[in-house]
Amino acid sequence: MMGPAHSISGAAAWLSLGAISAGLGHPMPWPTIVVGALICAGAALAPDLDHKAATISRAFGPISRGLCEIIDKLSFAAYKRTRKPGDPVRQGGHRTLTHTWLWAVLMGAAASGVALVGGRWAVLVILFVHAVLAVEGLLWRQARVSSDVLVWLLGATSAWVLADALDSTASGKGWLFTQPDQQYLWIGIPIVLGSIVHCLGDALTMSGCPVLWPIPIGRRRWYPIGTPKPMRFRAGSKVEVKVLTPIFFAIGGVGAAGALLFG
Repeated sequence: MMGPAHSISGAAAWLSLGAISAGLGHPMPWPTIVVGALICAGAALAPDLDHKAATISRAFGPISRGLCEIIDKLSFAAYKRTRKPGDPVRQGGHRTLTHTWLWAVLMGAAASGVALVGGRWAVLVILFVHAVLAVEGLLWRQARVSSDVLVWLLGATSAWVLADALDSTASGKGWLFTQPDQQYLWIGIPIVLGSIVHCLGDALTMSGCPVLWPIPIGRRRWYPIGTPKPMRFRAGSKVEVKVLTPIFFAIGGVGAAGALLFG
């Protein structure tokens, strides 16, 4: 899928999780709902860091473009070293390593670890990165005609305000993990969720997504999981724009209502 649909589905997934969590007796304070939705919307773009033309590869100028080159080579190397006889020969790393459940879990664990050690300042950096991505995804029309500096300023301002709101709410920064030494440990959850939602979204498209790697399926280790081929669509098609995107908006609205009303 394209960036806007990925970001909207990421935010919708977190808001839905908020409603479920409230129903299970672990309601999210409003800063946790907003911060998590923002991070999840940004994280839903992150797996495409292996693609030069992706939104995330352009979001931070030379830094993200350079990182894209590294991730693409790393992903391609992982593909070549672990492919089985049934896996086709590839020329690049797009939709390989970063489009797997293992990568999602590792990125979430790394973010939780950094937030746990670095506290508010680490959370501020994580929030800034994902806020910029969320702006690029959710407000892509405006971002395309704006300068990168303005998008970065908006991301930095949003990150500062939300990090302050989260930090001033003990139950917000300590949501789910209640011990004082576990504050912000939950920050990795929206990153894992956003990455997984991205993979599931790509699984609906023509190429599918090898989300189960490194679990082998038959003669393939990079098996492209997906819906039956007649049900798949091309990225950016009318099915994505006219059908799925409104559905994601509706799911997000229902999730937000549930999270706020029952929280």
